Amino acid sequence: MWQTGSIGAEPAGQSVVEGGPIPYKPEKLAKKKENYENRRTNDPEAKCYMPGVPRANYMPYPFQIVQSPKGILMVYEFASANRFVNMGKPQEAGSDTWMGTNNGKWEGDTLVVDVTGLNGLAWFDRAGDYASNNLHVVERYTRTDPYHIRYEATIEDPSVFTKPWKISMPLYKVVDKNAQLLDFKCVEFSEELLYGQFKKQTSSTK
Repeated sequence: MWQTGSIGAEPAGQSVVEGGPIPYKPEKLAKKKENYENRRTNDPEAKCYMPGVPRANYMPYPFQIVQSPKGILMVYEFASANRFVNMGKPQEAGSDTWMGTNNGKWEGDTLVVDVTGLNGLAWFDRAGDYASNNLHVVERYTRTDPYHIRYEATIEDPSVFTKPWKISMPLYKVVDKNAQLLDFKCVEFSEELLYGQFKKQTSSTK
């Protein structure tokens, strides 16, 4: 067995969940625990699946926000994921997807994005926290200065949680010289995990 020392350690950190722990229904906690126990293989991130909302915004990969008169495009480095925030007449979700149907509006200087039509396959984090395809997320992006955005997301899913709950955190502008999104083709790192069981097995002969 490989020994990784402190490389695989998890440093201490403060929760971004406001008001206490995530309010799971008691019967839904077993699924969360199962996800955690199998996180190394079952986490959608390990399989290079699209990260979903809100997870895409706080993964350790950059993303870019591009604004146009008709909408706002969010492009993520991880898995080449992206989503378009419609700033016109709100649209209903035609089908469930990883990144959902996004309708936005301005409340003063705050961008509010209402996200529906999520497929329930993404996790919130590597700890196995999850929701169903009844998930409804309302995000709030408030620019506090040229280099920071205050990000908030209210999460509602009555089939999994006893009440809506909220996360909040700062988002930091990347100020490195020549900062840009780079290609991260994570599929090739996941091929063995996803398809290794289908490899043709060679029979040994004496």
